Amino acid sequence: MPRLSFAAGLAMLLVGCATSSHVLIGTARAPISPERVKVYLQPPAKYEQIATIDASSRGSMTITSQQNMDKAIARLKQEAARLGANGILLQGVEDQQSGSIGSGVGNSTLNGNTAIGASLGGSFGIYNKAAKGLAIYVPE
Repeated sequence: MPRLSFAAGLAMLLVGCATSSHVLIGTARAPISPERVKVYLQPPAKYEQIATIDASSRGSMTITSQQNMDKAIARLKQEAARLGANGILLQGVEDQQSGSIGSGVGNSTLNGNTAIGASLGGSFGIYNKAAKGLAIYVPE
């Protein structure tokens, strides 16, 4: 029984860390290389729908907005390629706050019956990119 609980916990942990996912709405094909997947902003003249796909830059060591965007698109391509899609019709990209970092300093002085205190603090958000698309097959 403990072995089953460990396996279930591990599966839940891995699902919680997923950075891409899909929902089949058509027929998957044989997997291809992610380098062969093209991103479309407008629908091509003729295509076949395979799946809706989502991906994010969460968990990557990227810093800039462009690096986060590149990582999310790369993960979309990987997900599409696993399904045999040679194209992605990009449907949207958004920022997602995944955390924040804050810091502060303080000082106080006590002199007789008088106390003086001062402090300074600040924080900033940590953001990831989340991308959505339609995995498609475009006939050549």
